[in-house]
Order: sequence, then structure tokens, then C-alpha cells
Amino acid sequence: MRELSRRNFLVAVGAAAGTGILASCSGVAGGSGGSGERTLRYAFWGNTVRQQNYEQAFGQMKSALDITLNVEFADYDAYQERMTTQMAAGNVADIFWVPSPHVMTYEANDLYLPLSEISSLDLSDYSEADLRDFELAGTLNTMPFGIFVPVVRSNRTMAEQDGVEIPDDWDWDWLADFAADYSKNAGGERKALSYGADHDLSFEAWLRQHGEQLWTEDGQIGFSADGLGAWIEWWEKLRTSGATTSISEQDGVSPSWEDVGDRCLLWFGNSNHIVDDSAMYPETDFRLHQPPAAADATEGHPFLYFPRMAVYQQAAEERAELAGEVVGYCTSDVEMQKVVGLTMGVPPNPRVAEEYAQFATPDEQEMLRITTQAREADRLPRYEAPPGTSAWRTTFTRVLEEVTVGQAGVAAAAESMIAEIERGISRAAD
Repeated sequence: MRELSRRNFLVAVGAAAGTGILASCSGVAGGSGGSGERTLRYAFWGNTVRQQNYEQAFGQMKSALDITLNVEFADYDAYQERMTTQMAAGNVADIFWVPSPHVMTYEANDLYLPLSEISSLDLSDYSEADLRDFELAGTLNTMPFGIFVPVVRSNRTMAEQDGVEIPDDWDWDWLADFAADYSKNAGGERKALSYGADHDLSFEAWLRQHGEQLWTEDGQIGFSADGLGAWIEWWEKLRTSGATTSISEQDGVSPSWEDVGDRCLLWFGNSNHIVDDSAMYPETDFRLHQPPAAADATEGHPFLYFPRMAVYQQAAEERAELAGEVVGYCTSDVEMQKVVGLTMGVPPNPRVAEEYAQFATPDEQEMLRITTQAREADRLPRYEAPPGTSAWRTTFTRVLEEVTVGQAGVAAAAESMIAEIERGISRAAD
């Protein structure tokens, strides 16, 4: 999706009308009408299962709060396009999920109503440190509704079959040596890892351990060509030695869990992925591990990733107060979590996370355990992607493809990626 800025809003809305991306409401949660006094628009994305779960939860919410939600739902790509159109028209939903590439782009375009202006939103469960974590540029104007962290997921059933043990404390060199030995001894039937160099949170973990950042506080790239190159090189050594599944086996540089998940002992991913991924192999036991740590890792390198929701800046005062009740229910009522589960991460509200643990599944218990470790660790600040960088993951994937097929060397690919991202940042600033 093209970067959003005030000057291209009208261009975007014209293009949207021409391609038919304006989506209608997918339904009304909690009732059949949408014009009542206590009715709000709520926009989010996902698959059909998520839509059904959330609409069920919103039905419960109506019974609790007497608030009806007009649900505006779409898949992730269509959602972003619709947001572009609605922003141009000044017609954004009262409450909306924020796509991660656009957190700061929406902030720059004044989409967020500061949560301090909503008296109905009760934040008493959160510590001051929690609330500072949630802020953007020093303002609490979005609300996380989940937390997830980078992890390595191990197939504990496979490990027991093969007589290997995955340690809780490990470094990158140990993992590289182990992966090469394991894949060699497996004789091609199993691999230690899929090729996973494109996993963004794992890349960010690597950078932070090595004294760099993904993004800086002032909205620039926070990593060097050397830092990026070292990450790519680590994966290239594994791939070329046969320690990972091949690019053809996993159908591209982005590994498919459905295609090769049952062949891999270890998998780089997000902590919340265990819920959906483990469901494909119900007879298999999985465990989550913190990413390997560099021997001289920078203090404070752990971080938390927040999927966020926001209240629209132009919401009238009475609608903003209703929105505060809804945001509070979505983030601070365990009954909501019982219905929607943890596919979007661990509840950021510490009380709700503790209450949910009483009936969490074994996989969800793993999520809670590993996220708590990161949440309790000392953490340096983390900054969101600046305007102009929404396509950086696409660029990353393309660069890795060029390296893996021999079209570019690692150093040249790293320089090219950084230059392309910098051009996007510059264009957004003009």
C-alpha cells in the first residue's frame, strides 16, 4: 500500500473508488440495528474465525454494556486500503485496529484521540511503566490489545524422538553448530530449521542484541549495513550447509508452516503463532524459547510488540466516552479473552493475563510464560516504523530472494535495502 500523507489522500480515495475497495459493514454485533444512541463503528481485520469469535464477544459486550457495534471487517490488505479511503473522506470508524506499518503514519495524520481525554477508560490496572510502554512520541493515544515477542518454537515431540535437548540459554553460535549437526544426522528427512531470515521480530531481536535498533526515535533507520549483513550471512551459512529447508522445499524465502512445519525441529516466529500453528499438529507438543542471545548482548535488548487499537480523533465527545467503555471491555475484561483467545497475543492488562492463566490451554500457558519473561526483563525503548516504511518487509523479502538465488552479494543487498528504505522515508517527509 502507498504511504499515507495529507497530499495524497484525495488521490488515494479516487483510486480506491475505481478499484472497488470500499467495503461495507460485515455485520452488527449484538443487534440488528445500527442507529441507536449507544452504537459505535468498530473496524478490524483477520480471517473468518477471528471475525466470528469477535462478533460473539461483542454480543457478550452488548449484554454487559448495552453498546452495539457496527463491525467493519476485512482481510489485512483490504483493511489497509479501506483505511486509506476512509481517512481521505474523514469517515474512519470510531474504534479501529492499527496496522503495524502505519502506526506512526496514522499518528502523523492526527488519527488518534489521546486516551487521557476519555474519562470512561479505566487504566487503573496498569503501572506507570506499562503506560509509558504504550505511548507513542510521549502520548498515550493508542491502546495495545495484545503482547507478543520473538521466539524460537521447538517441536518437543520430535526432540524426544531424536534424543536432543533444546537449552533455555543459548547463543547464535551454539544454534548454528547444533543446526548443522542435527540436519546432517537426520539424513534429509528432518531439518533443524526452516530458512527464516525474513522474520521481522527475530531480525529486530538480533539488531537490539548487537547494539542497533530497527527504527530510531526520530523516525530513521536504526541499523547499519553491517548489522543487516551479519544477519543475512548467519542464515546463508545455515542454508548453504543444508542445515535449513531449501528455498524450493519451503516455496520461497518466507517458510510455509503448512508445507514444512512437520519436518523442522525449530521455528523462528512470534509467540502468538503457537496457537494456530499447533492446531495443525494436535498430537505434537511444542515449547517456546527466547531467541538465542549474543555472547556480548546489549543490556536491555528484550522488547515487546503491541498490536494496537485507537479511538478516532474526530469522534464526538459522547461517542468517545462510549468508545472508552468498549476499549476498556476489550482489554480489561477476561470474558472477552475467553471468547477471542490469545491469537493476537497475551493480554496487556496484567490482571486479565493472570485471570486467563487459570483456564489457558498448554500452548497458551507457553505464551504467557515466555511473554512474562520478556515483560519482566529490563528493556530499552522500542520505536515504531516511521512514515514511508510500510513496504520495508516486502523490500526485505526481495533482497533475501536476490541473495539466495545468487543475484546479489550480501553486502550489496544490505546497502540496497537501506537505500530503498531511506528513499521512502524521505518521500514521506516531503
